[in-house]
This record gives sequence, structure tokens and C-alpha cells, in this order.
Amino acid sequence: EMHVVESGGGSVQAGGSLRVSCAVSGFHFDDYVIGWFRQAPGKERKVISCISSSDSKNTYYADSVKGRFTISSDNAKNTAYLQMNSLKPEDTAVYYCGAADVHPPPGYGCASANFDSWGQGTQVTASS
Repeated sequence: EMHVVESGGGSVQAGGSLRVSCAVSGFHFDDYVIGWFRQAPGKERKVISCISSSDSKNTYYADSVKGRFTISSDNAKNTAYLQMNSLKPEDTAVYYCGAADVHPPPGYGCASANFDSWGQGTQVTASS
């Protein structure tokens, strides 16, 4: 099982920016996937973005964050970053990093990965 550690998050005014980081270790293959999920109170956890370690162009963004959030990775550090700009109150949630040790088959995007290792979660709050 991969080990996942998140950092970053916090509170900002609406329109502000935050960055969260996700460091992974313990993977068996060089081809893994890191995803960012969020869960607001009373709602289910949903994927908002993901990236493949072997193909930085294999990314996914949920419609709710497209154009405002950017995912990137530093493979030398085994770390992925989620830059969140133009934050809205509806972005307020606990953000979780998930990791998948097995990449989806060719032709499938990173959002199809089986995320089975999770970080502890970090709170992101955007206040109006």
C-alpha cells in the first residue's frame, strides 16, 4: 500500500488562492496515479483532479474546477500539487489525496484509476 501525505490548505477569502501538496511513497511501479478528491459536509467524496506519473498530459479536471485549478507533479519528489485559484465558497471542503499503484489501461484516463491509498485530508475554506 502506498503512503500518502498531504500538506497545505487553509482559509482564504473568496477569490484567493491556495496550494495543496501530496507526497507518495511505497509504490511498486513507476507508473502510478495521484488524484485529488473533496468532500463537503453531508456530501459524498468526489474526484476533482488527477494526474499520471508517467504522462503529465494525462490529467482530469471536474467541470466545477476546470479553468481555476491546476494539477502538476514533480516525479523526482514523488509529489503532486494542486494550485487552486479564484476560490469560491462552494470549494469549501476537506480535500483528500488518493493514490493508485496501478495505472489504468491505455485509452483510459487517470480518473479511471482504482485509488486505494489515502491521505488524512486537509481543510480548505473559502469565505465570502
